[in-house]
Amino acid sequence: MRKRFLFGSLAALLMLSGAAQAQEAKPAYPTKQVRIVVPYPPGGPTDMIARLLAQKLGERLGQSFFVENVTGASGAVGAGQVAKSAPNGENLLVVTNDFAVASVTNKGLPYDPVKNFTPVSIVASSPQVIAVNPSVPAKSIKELVELINANPEKYNYAALGIGFGALSAERLFKLGLKQDKLSRIPFNGAAPAVTSTLSGQTPIIYMGLPPVAPHISAEKLRPLAVTSPQRTPAFPNIPTLREQGVQDQESELQIGVVAPANTPKAIVSLLQKEISEIVKLPEVKKALETVSFTAVASTPEDYAKAINSDIKTWAEVMKDLNIQPN
Repeated sequence: MRKRFLFGSLAALLMLSGAAQAQEAKPAYPTKQVRIVVPYPPGGPTDMIARLLAQKLGERLGQSFFVENVTGASGAVGAGQVAKSAPNGENLLVVTNDFAVASVTNKGLPYDPVKNFTPVSIVASSPQVIAVNPSVPAKSIKELVELINANPEKYNYAALGIGFGALSAERLFKLGLKQDKLSRIPFNGAAPAVTSTLSGQTPIIYMGLPPVAPHISAEKLRPLAVTSPQRTPAFPNIPTLREQGVQDQESELQIGVVAPANTPKAIVSLLQKEISEIVKLPEVKKALETVSFTAVASTPEDYAKAINSDIKTWAEVMKDLNIQPN
């Protein structure tokens, strides 16, 4: 009788212990739906990657993650909203390098990318590309420079009008290639810049790889170089700038997740861990590759270094090019 009582008591204790462990193991976050703010219009790579993350995070953490596009002021409106939100993980922000670059190009920014946010993880990266209309005979950066030097008034290039894209383009052509007379034709979006280059109105384009990639594949634009440190898996035949003797011009478009400052470390760690697992999934890697991105999944510390590096690099470029913040 006593033996049965002891066994029964032991079984009850084990059940209680197991229940307590299960309760402890259950994540304390998220307990409510999580808003992922994309501060850019829907349809672009940032939006696509955010929606992919929202779906996968929801599946893995058992709570709703939804994307909201909050546009305006080149991303500053959406970022400003998240900066002011409670640091409880219920509002996240998916951004590009312009999140950091805006702090050196705009005086009245409603957020500080370092003080007002906690980095979670870089999710994916993609290089920028220098490409030409097929009517341009250059097949390398050296040949392009020779053509421009021989007939500078004949050439100009399409690029974005503001932010990271504009600064990196100006850095390459004016500081790296010493082409002070070459005009940058600014566009307010990738689509019109690509259209202009396809028609030959702007014979050269400096742009992120995703919007140019389909036209490279169709041989409607000829790529001369990518700006990444290594060749991109999407187009392994395109050489880097460094391979062609152009030094200190590396840049990559990075898409990452940040949270409001003072978000608990446990929440940040959980999100980073889940993102690192999500980008390893075959269907996610394939989805990223379709828009010419490569999975990254950095640590929060490495993302913080990247943000600080962007701020320092592009502040120096603005000084060297004598560009004043707006």
